[in-house]
Amino acid sequence: MTAPRTIVTGLFISLDGVVEAPETWHFPYLNDEMDAAVGEMYAGADTLLLGRKTYESFAAVWPQQSGELADAINNIRKLVASTTMTGADWNNSAVIEGDVVTAVKELKRQPGGNITLTGSIGLTRTLVAAGLVDELRLLVHPIVLGTGTRLFPEGSERVPLRLTRSTTFSTGVLDLSYQPV
Repeated sequence: MTAPRTIVTGLFISLDGVVEAPETWHFPYLNDEMDAAVGEMYAGADTLLLGRKTYESFAAVWPQQSGELADAINNIRKLVASTTMTGADWNNSAVIEGDVVTAVKELKRQPGGNITLTGSIGLTRTLVAAGLVDELRLLVHPIVLGTGTRLFPEGSERVPLRLTRSTTFSTGVLDLSYQPV
């Protein structure tokens, strides 16, 4: 029997827990260290899991990009969790049909590499609550935004985590990896 696949969730996050619209605050912290960290998340993966909003924003940008990371993102198998989409036109993309938790459980049982979940706040929350995320990788930016959607909003269920890795980039961004306890 093959080992279950691993789901690694990667998010840009502010010091006050905001994960919304990183394109409006993340770029001043982008450097080679950040590029390497993001590239590493895709390196062991053969599937990219996205929510609808993240899929739409990625599909609007990445097909026009070039380079190693763009090639990885454009060519990887992409599965979109959406209750409103009926099709996905971006290369190697498909919409998950039915209940996303059931579909992801089945996906984890199939042979293959890691599954990377990027952005997709609602999907991340759903899969964390279902116990399906194996690694939560947070790139914590040294900025307080004050407003915006937080990864774990007020009233969230308790989720015990164990820090498995930490690195500090020259920009002050913390690269933190957690696993469920």
